[in-house]
Order: sequence, then structure tokens, then C-alpha cells
Amino acid sequence: MRGRSLVLAGAVAAGLILARRLHPDYKLNKLLRGNLRLFSSASERSQVRSLSSSKSRGYLLQHWPRRGVKDSQKRELVARAAAGETQLEDVRLELLEAPLATRKPHILEAHGDTREDAFYWLRDDDRKDPQVIEHLKAEAAYTKAVLADTEALQEVLYQEMRGRIQEADQSAPIRYHEYYYYTRTEEGKQYSVHCRRRVPPGAGPATEVDTMGESSPEEVLLDENVEAAKYDFYMVGGFEVSPNHRLLAYGEDTVGNEMYTLHVKDLETGKELLSRPIPETAGSLAWANDNLTLFYVTKDKLDRPYKVLGMVGLCEALQRQQHVSPQVWRHVVGTDPSDDVCVYHETDDSFYLGIDRSRSEKMLYIHSGSAVTSDVRYLTADTPLGEWQVVRPREQEVEYSVDDRGDHLFITIRDKERPNSELQVAPLSNPTATKVLLPHRDDVKIEHVSRDFLVSFERRQGLQQAVIFRLPAWRSMPSTLGEGDPISFKEPAYELSAGGQGDFDSPVLRVHYTSLTTPDTVIDYNMATGKRAVKKVQPVLGGFDQSKYSTERRWAEAPDGTKVPMSLVYRKDLVRLDGSDPMLLDAYGSYEVPNDPDFRSTRLSLIDRGFIFAIAHVRGGGEMGRRWYEDGKYLNKRNTFTDFVACAEHLVQHKYTSPRRLCIQGRSAGGLTMGAVLNLRPDLFNAAILGVPFVDALTTMLDETIPLTVIEWEEWGNPSQKEFYDYMKSYSPVDNLRPAAYPNILVTAGLHDPRVGYWEPAKYVAKLRQLKTDRNLLLLKCDMGAGHFSQSGRFDRLKEMAVEFAFLLKCQGMLQTPLAPSGLAGAASAGTLEVN
Repeated sequence: MRGRSLVLAGAVAAGLILARRLHPDYKLNKLLRGNLRLFSSASERSQVRSLSSSKSRGYLLQHWPRRGVKDSQKRELVARAAAGETQLEDVRLELLEAPLATRKPHILEAHGDTREDAFYWLRDDDRKDPQVIEHLKAEAAYTKAVLADTEALQEVLYQEMRGRIQEADQSAPIRYHEYYYYTRTEEGKQYSVHCRRRVPPGAGPATEVDTMGESSPEEVLLDENVEAAKYDFYMVGGFEVSPNHRLLAYGEDTVGNEMYTLHVKDLETGKELLSRPIPETAGSLAWANDNLTLFYVTKDKLDRPYKVLGMVGLCEALQRQQHVSPQVWRHVVGTDPSDDVCVYHETDDSFYLGIDRSRSEKMLYIHSGSAVTSDVRYLTADTPLGEWQVVRPREQEVEYSVDDRGDHLFITIRDKERPNSELQVAPLSNPTATKVLLPHRDDVKIEHVSRDFLVSFERRQGLQQAVIFRLPAWRSMPSTLGEGDPISFKEPAYELSAGGQGDFDSPVLRVHYTSLTTPDTVIDYNMATGKRAVKKVQPVLGGFDQSKYSTERRWAEAPDGTKVPMSLVYRKDLVRLDGSDPMLLDAYGSYEVPNDPDFRSTRLSLIDRGFIFAIAHVRGGGEMGRRWYEDGKYLNKRNTFTDFVACAEHLVQHKYTSPRRLCIQGRSAGGLTMGAVLNLRPDLFNAAILGVPFVDALTTMLDETIPLTVIEWEEWGNPSQKEFYDYMKSYSPVDNLRPAAYPNILVTAGLHDPRVGYWEPAKYVAKLRQLKTDRNLLLLKCDMGAGHFSQSGRFDRLKEMAVEFAFLLKCQGMLQTPLAPSGLAGAASAGTLEVN
């Protein structure tokens, strides 16, 4: 009887559940998260049904808190919406409940100073703590709820940005030996396909007018789409074809933590040649000339590339697996990876390792470097079992890089006396017997050496040019270089860089040119004849007329009198320049990385709605030479932030925008810049996007167990020294949050980010939410399946960007502002470039 009763009770319960789900209001009650009972009358139910079926206003009923919380506000919202009111966003946002992280006081002490970190518990190195994961998901749900009124716009923005991409496209091929190598993308697919075609028989030497043609069949080396289909995240790191073009070595990151699993593929059969792929490499690879020996770098437990790796016993293999510091290893194709030999082990925790093969294909180089010091080891690529030699012994605060030609080396060196580098030459047999070729000048950097030419890429007042020098007869070591022939461009702000180069004996220099109004343009320049050819202009579909945009270069004055450059772009027919225009101001300002003015078609979704886009080239970056960088690091770091504030104030003063129209953004170390300036001048900005921001700088720099901390000391300083501790504490964004009115803020993070732990942005938002005195938006969006660089698929990244742009447009009250394309639908043409 008992069993029959249980069966009967179960059947009754199931029937009740089924009846409930079949009820006409079941879906509506589910949408309202159980709040339908608040609306008992027929007229109220009718109002709710009408709202729920509205495409433009249905979001008003979404993401409500449980019944019993703010019930009167819910009823008020529905009644006012039913009455036809349109200004209801403040009421809707009042209904939503922002996650409040639990405070768990954690005391941090150093130099007699005590700090309380109530959200220290949000750090989970394993990324598995249920409480942490639940909090991050709650933040994501809240962000989605707040931005519910932008979901239709997000889709519009995504379609706009995707519509500008020529989905089936191909890179400009690079001629290398008997092949043209290139990548292409396919319609509807997110990842690249790596391909090659043979150079036709009888083809002459490479020139600037070379074209690949399709007479030779295409060979697919790696289709990333096929591999990426197995994972939620996919990124290739390192892609090296063997000298005989028969083998391919490449690394795969399938998580987002920048740990690459090494594969070796036979290009004739398509088979994997490693008995088991090698995990946790750095994506840095180089082949020896025997086509069997492969050198690669592994990472240590703190994510530092530390060993370059061959035939050893089990003891060394176990040491490699423990990953105590960076190493370079040697692998012989066809042998067991456990027999690989460690050829170099970097024991200084502040140094990275990398390896490559020179353009001449004669040498292999191991590069070991910190933020201010480096050295290079070399080995002839014909003797992979030989002993590695040091070019120049390591010396603190001395950095150098090496290129080879014939029997001599070109050495670009930087130290305190030569902050912007000097070019030297030395015989390979005695690398320390150097002669100066290009004395130290402001803003000089050597990028490219070929058999007959040397190219110097230089910066003057932040703008770039390439200078070409003809070298003496092959194998003759030059004693002077002469004047050189410069190549520069006439736009007020642009980016110029060396592209992928082909054979060492080719006279063709490939450069990439782009500006805020010029899509990426690939130019092949014949250094022997001075002739040039545009090989590719990145297509921009959907309507783009370059002539309708204007770019400017302006200079702001920092508090110490330093002139800080800015680059601006806007639509001439959409802006008023009377202080009423919305603006997005971007900055980075660290690691000597130049934040150059390049073209991105995604920005058109803002610019073609009337935004001005600007870049503040603040100190700490590399735009204005080495001293510009040094004036924005260590105990000068606050210059980065005051430079940015000066730029913002200049733009407001000169009526490019106003505080209520000024939005700002920065990623990673640029996110630290944003966090610092928000503490300095929260009144100066309307909205800010902090992308994977390094905002808990002091706590991170004190903790050597966090990946990359020791390496970063030469960028930020070591706070175990009181001078650096006090200075860093004065600007570290989390430590300087205070009760104040802050602008609208969107913060992003990646759960598997190895560079900036997800807990830094999470702690920043948790603390600020409990301190700020305003009612502006504060949102955290942590991607649970990505790392530092967001999603790996090209279309998925656009969806992330659509969220950010929708946030800005919402903050500016521009959700209904339509796009005004600048031209007819079609691809951008090559156009004309003003070249000197």
C-alpha cells in the first residue's frame, strides 16, 4: 500500500507541475521570476501581457528580484509604462539588485603600514571556488540586466561591425624560397586558414610587382576552424615551417591562459609527428637547418618563459615538468619528447626567454630579457648540437638585439647614456669588437636587415619614418652607412611598421601603413629601384568614404610643462566642435609600447554616430622615445595619469567635448591608467571602460606567487622597498577608491587571464560598489571562457565590442541615434597615399 501511495503522490505532483506549465500565464510568470501574483486584476494582467509582448519595451519586465523585494516599485513601473510614459529607465534600474560581495577582512602589512582587503577572498588560483564563481556569475547577470534595454542595439552594432568585414579575404602573400605563404578567412567562419602555393617554375627574382596567381594548387597547412571546433577557445601561438618546407611546428592554446601545446605536423601526409604533443610551451619556436631539430621555450609555474629544450634522461625530463624557471629545449623529430634536452635555463625570475632563427637563416638566437636588461645567445643553425655563445655579457640596464649578415653582426644597443639606441657592427668571430654605424640620436630603432640593405625605423615627435641604407658588397662589413633614403607619409598622425619579410636576398621591403582614416595598407618597396606597389588595402564594406573624416594632431600641456601629443579623428559633417560632441578618449602608457593611431573599422559604429575618437599618447608609452617611457614608470608613474587628465582638460577647454560627453577607455595597464584618473578626477568623465585592468597594483606587486610579479618589478618598482611601496600606494586604483561620485563604469575580466588576475577587476568593482555615492552604472563582465584577449573567434570578439559600445551609447543617451554611413556600400579602394 505504501508503494502505491508513493506512486500516486508522485503522479499527482507530476500532474500539478504539468498543469502549471500548461497554464496560459506560466511563461509570463517565469519571465517575471514569480512576480505575476503582484498583478491580480484582469486589467493589470492585461497590462503585463501587453508589455511582455512588446519588442521595444518587453525588457522592462526582465531580471526583476524575487517576490517580496521592491514589490511597490514593480507595480509602479508597470502602471507608468501602461500609461504611456517613456522615461522609465531610472525606475527600472532601481528594481535591479547589484551583487554585494561579502566582506571578509584580510589584513595586509608591510613597512609598518596596515591595509584591510575585505575582498581578498575573491582570488582563487584554481578558478574553481563555488562562492567565487557564483559571485562572478551574479555580476554577469546584473550586467546583462542593466544593459537589457541595449540588447537590440547590441545586435545592430554587431551586424554593423561584421558587415564591414570582407569575410572571405586573403592576406598579401609573402614569397619565401619556392613558395608564397598567406592566410585567408572564409565566409561565416571565425578563424584563419594557413596556406601556400608554389612559385611557378621560371619565375624571376622577387620584385615589388610580384603576384602569386593561381596557376599552382593551394596547399592548406593548418585550418584553425577545424581545430577550433573542438574547443570553446582556440589560439595559435608560434607557427614555423621547417627550412625544407616539409614540416610545420605550431602551438595551440585551448583555454585562454597562453600556455601552448606544441604540435609537429608532416605537411606531405598531414600526420602528427610527436608521440605526444608537448604542453605548457610559450609559443616561441625555431628550426635548425637539419630540418629535424626544433628548439622551443617552456613556461614555469608563474607563467614565465624560462627554458629553451633534446636527448636526456628521465631526471631532466622530470625537472622540466616541475617548471621551476624558464627554459629553452631541443627536440629531434622522431624521438620521444621526454628525451628533449634543455639547452638554456634562465634562473633569474625577472627575465623572459624567446628563440628565433635569423632572416639570413644562418643563426639561431636565444633572447633573454627583463624590462630594462637583455642578452642574446647565438648558435649557427647548421650545428644544432653545438655550444651556444653569448654575444655580449649581461649588464644591468643594458638592452641589445642582434641581426646577422655574412660574417658580421648588427647590434642595436640601449643603455643610460644611449637611451634611444645606437647601431653597432662587429665581426661574428669577436662580437665585442664593435664599431658605431648610427650614433645615438632621438627615436631610432632598427627593424630590418637584408643582404644588401639595412632599414632603420625612426620616430620624430612621435611620428614614424623608415630610412633605407645600402650596404657594401656581400660579406663586407660596413664601416659607415651614409645618409640613407627616408620614406615618410604626410598625414598628421599614422602608424608605420615592418611587415613580414621574404627571402634574405630580396630587395623588397614590406611595410604596413595605417592611420585613423586609412585602412591597413600593405606596401612593397623595392630598395634597389625606389619603386613601390600597394599589395593590399584592408577592405571596408558597408559604406566608407575616407574623404569625409578629418584627423588632427594636438598637444596638451602637462602640469610639469611637458607637451603631450594626441591624435583625433571625426566625421566632418557630423560634429559641431562646440563642446557638445561625444568623445571616446583612449590611452595605454606603459612598457614603452606605442599606442599609435591606426584604423579600425569597428570604431565607425561610434564615429558615424557623431563620436570623436582620440588617443592620448601619455608618458610611459613608446611614442616619443625612451625618455618618454622612463618619465612614465617607476617613481614617475603618476606622470602617466596627470598627462591623461591634461589631455582631457585640453579637449574640453578647446570645445571638442565636455565632461558630460567625455568617455574614456584603456585595457590592461591602460586599465590602470583609467582607474587612477577616475580617482584623480571622477568629475571630468561621463563613462569609462576598464578592460582587464591592472587595478590592484600594490597587492599584486607584493605577492611573488602571482604570475609575472617578479618580472614586473622593473616596470613598476618593487614595493618591498618602502620608497616604491609608498609611491605605488599613492596611485594604485583599488587602494585609492573613496566615497565619491564616480562616472558610469564598465569593467571586463577574463577568468583564465594569466596577465591580470580576474580577481583584480572583481575586487575593484566590489569595493567601489560599497563606496561610491552616485547612482551611475557600475558593471563587471567576466568572461568565464577566455583570458587576457577576450574571445578567440573574430565574430565573437565583435559581440564583446558591441556590448561595450552599447554601454557608451546608453550612457550618452544615444540608444536611438542611427548610423550615418559615410559612403555607398562597397570595399575601400587603394586610394592615394602621400609618400615622401
